[in-house]
Amino acid sequence: MSRVPEPEAPPERVPAVDVRGLSKTYRLGRVEIPALRDVSFRIAPGTFAAVTGASGSGKSTLLNLVGGLDTPSAGTIAVRGKALAGLDRDGLSRFRRSGVGMVFQSFNLLPARTAHENVAFPLIFSGVAKAERRDRAAALLEQVGLSGRSRHRPAELSGGEQQRVAIARALVNRPPLILADEPTGNLDSGTAREIVGLLAELNRSRGLTILMVTHEAALAREFAHIVIRLRDGRVEAEERLR
Repeated sequence: MSRVPEPEAPPERVPAVDVRGLSKTYRLGRVEIPALRDVSFRIAPGTFAAVTGASGSGKSTLLNLVGGLDTPSAGTIAVRGKALAGLDRDGLSRFRRSGVGMVFQSFNLLPARTAHENVAFPLIFSGVAKAERRDRAAALLEQVGLSGRSRHRPAELSGGEQQRVAIARALVNRPPLILADEPTGNLDSGTAREIVGLLAELNRSRGLTILMVTHEAALAREFAHIVIRLRDGRVEAEERLR
């Protein structure tokens, strides 16, 4: 008698991010340097999660692994029910292009291109027509409060404005997951709060799942739903705030 397969979980019950037993060890010659040790957590869709911890605690390593930019030494990562380890090179490329949006501390904008061109740039590789690229970029710049600065190049923008451009660029391919690696690291405290507040508003208005690495513990507690605290590559605590 054949076994009846178990029904699949409804989409809303599938975690947006599911990390199980994740470890990452780097080698420097004969020396092994553990960056993450047996890290496990789940993030529900539409959650704003923050990862905090001291420098060297493994925060950025974790984000790179979830973003498919690096591979773990052990453990598994699934995003919206799909294991990253099961993706071939093309699958990982598609995941990084449209399954996840990345925001970095250093903005990573193209210096010779305007804000509008920076936001629209990823759409070229997705085969989006020029008119739609123009319209999507303009709409996102308006949403992040920069419609009047679209023709300015990065050197003509403040740090906070550059990060808003970077956030708009991360959204342009409409990914369900945003990974933000120390997005306030190069900003003053007032601007930092504005940027994290913008991420929280995008989480609410678009239903985005956001995983943000930050050393700003107070901002994480103010805006995030969950705070995961790392220490020496391990999860020291996981706290649900709202």
